Amino acid sequence: MSDNSHIIGLLQKAYSHELEVVTNFIAISTNLDGIRAEEIKKALAADVAEELAHAQQLANRIKQIGGLVPGSAGLEFGSLPQPPEDTCDVAGVIKGVIEAEIIACKLYNEIIKATDGIDYVTQDLCITLLADEEEHLVLFRGYLKEYERDA
Repeated sequence: MSDNSHIIGLLQKAYSHELEVVTNFIAISTNLDGIRAEEIKKALAADVAEELAHAQQLANRIKQIGGLVPGSAGLEFGSLPQPPEDTCDVAGVIKGVIEAEIIACKLYNEIIKATDGIDYVTQDLCITLLADEEEHLVLFRGYLKEYERDA
């Protein structure tokens, strides 16, 4: 197998991203307050399992192509929007989720391009993960439309 270091690095970045999303979604779905927040809390709590599954799939692929899955000291957290201090800022949460999903989509597109003609298994995995992230993006853009309409 050829040198996979670039692809492994991208997969490790995506792995770190997914785990940061899990951490933030757990915090937000726990901390968010208000009647209008309930639907968002439920959606984010449900997304935790899916994002964690993404991380596990990425971890398996990293190992399969000769890389090592980083432990907590090797993760890069803090680059994504953080849970708001205002626990009633539902619109801010939605905008943060949208930003995180856009970042994920860009990262998966980068991996898809980097693996084209080189590693079709990784490419296929990232196409599947991209589809999931795009689905979340559409859902949360819909939530934002509703919140902006009612503002």
